[in-house]
Amino acid sequence: MIRFLYVLLAFLSVSTAFAQDRYAKSILDEVSKKYDSYRTIQSNFTFKAVQAKGENYSDKGEMFMNKPAQQYKIVLPEQDLISDGKSVWSVLKEDKEVQVSEADNSNESIGPNNIFTFYRTGFKYISMDDESVSGAGKLKVIELSPEDTKRNYFKIKLRINKNNHIHDVTIFDKSGSRYTYTINTLYVNNPIPASTFQFQKANYAGFEVVDLR
Repeated sequence: MIRFLYVLLAFLSVSTAFAQDRYAKSILDEVSKKYDSYRTIQSNFTFKAVQAKGENYSDKGEMFMNKPAQQYKIVLPEQDLISDGKSVWSVLKEDKEVQVSEADNSNESIGPNNIFTFYRTGFKYISMDDESVSGAGKLKVIELSPEDTKRNYFKIKLRINKNNHIHDVTIFDKSGSRYTYTINTLYVNNPIPASTFQFQKANYAGFEVVDLR
């Protein structure tokens, strides 16, 4: 009888995990469907880092995306990132330096070009209890773990609002640090000038350009 109970409990645990995975997948599929329908995205976001030793850092920025061309621009107080889909210009404002590198349009790492869709491949996922956030209401919670255990993070937490938009993404680093990106505003399918995604040298007079391509 005891052995039977152990087997039954093990079976129920597997069944429950499977059900949660299916529910998590259905949520992520709805999120993907939403973002797939957008050609352009403009967003104000907040970035917060909590280091393992307790130090905190936060920043605010603005992001523009032209999805079909894999182009983006991110404006931060100390740095601008501009990509025309082929190259990336990283503008270091304090150092007055611009570093140019090739664009990484793969899904191997989480970056601006796939911040809303990175979860589609390479992850195991499970749904967690809903969480309530002031001003955002009840959020669905999905936790993802990378299939590649060599990644420098072991878990990612997605919270999704009632509109099937991502509210925030928290990355849990193996060092004990946490990095959270919160989407504060989201504007979609609005025209964005093509020049937004082009590096305009005249806007950075006196900056040294270092080509790393």
